[in-house]
Amino acid sequence: MYTVNTGASDHLGTCQTPAPSQGFPPMSTPAARSDGRPHPEAPHPEAHPADLDEVSDAALRLWVILSRAQAAVASHAAADVSRHGLTLAEFGILEALYHRGPMLLGEVQRRILVSSGGITFLVDRLTAKGLVERRSCQHDRRARYAALTEQGTAFVAEIFPVHAAVVTRAMSGLSPEDQRACAAVLKALGRTAAALPLPEAER
Repeated sequence: MYTVNTGASDHLGTCQTPAPSQGFPPMSTPAARSDGRPHPEAPHPEAHPADLDEVSDAALRLWVILSRAQAAVASHAAADVSRHGLTLAEFGILEALYHRGPMLLGEVQRRILVSSGGITFLVDRLTAKGLVERRSCQHDRRARYAALTEQGTAFVAEIFPVHAAVVTRAMSGLSPEDQRACAAVLKALGRTAAALPLPEAER
């Protein structure tokens, strides 16, 4: 992860090394406090500020901010579903099946962004809990559907409203209007990134 100064001051304990501020050096920052300890924003003598052009500097700053924001919001969502013995991926499957109905395993996999092996493992776990069942496809014997059981449907109906409230609270730093605008911008960002070829491994 890149280290940039995003405007928020990170708490540093007395024995922690301050993180370098790459690309955004503070102005006139004292090198040490009166007690001799390093100032929290003083660059470390072994730090190497990033030599970036304006475009790259903005892109890396946004990447760090996006990652931190996602982690902060996801921590609330994960804490909520963990109270019910679920991971976020497991909850994602239940929520998708609840709102969209039975789905082919491949569809569920693409929707929650896990590997084919991962979706099999997750569905197996939810099946063992009595929340999900597999169904055969009449048109393709090789294809299998995942669907909620009666117990699974009742379970999601009970916990989803509270989960929605938890996520809404975590997002309350932005107004609904700003959230809609942000969603549109991030959708465009995601589509563009997904259309680009991935870097190839060096041979």
